[in-house]
Amino acid sequence: MTLPPDDSDFSGRWRRIKALFTRGVVAAGMPVSRDGRGEYALWQRRFWEHTIRDDSDFERCADYIHFNPVKHRLVTSPGLWPFSSLHRYVRAGVLPSDWGGDGRANDANFGERGD
Repeated sequence: MTLPPDDSDFSGRWRRIKALFTRGVVAAGMPVSRDGRGEYALWQRRFWEHTIRDDSDFERCADYIHFNPVKHRLVTSPGLWPFSSLHRYVRAGVLPSDWGGDGRANDANFGERGD
């Protein structure tokens, strides 16, 4: 897929990706519930675009992503989530293997909205 020059409609692109994916899931016969509005309850409703401003902002966003499985109680420690990019950071020596350790990391800077 080639994008037109100067195409920055990220929201529109994600809307299209979500719609096509959802149609595919429904067409495949996967059970997907609907919410009170009749919409498929497959995607998080809210979305906002955030442009990374600097290295510190990138680090804050990466920390948020790494800690999110703990926040949502999928695991008790970030390193236990097998799909996390945290493992790549550990292999590269960027973060220690026990980063976020016991699930009580200070998440004051892991906000969902920091623009």
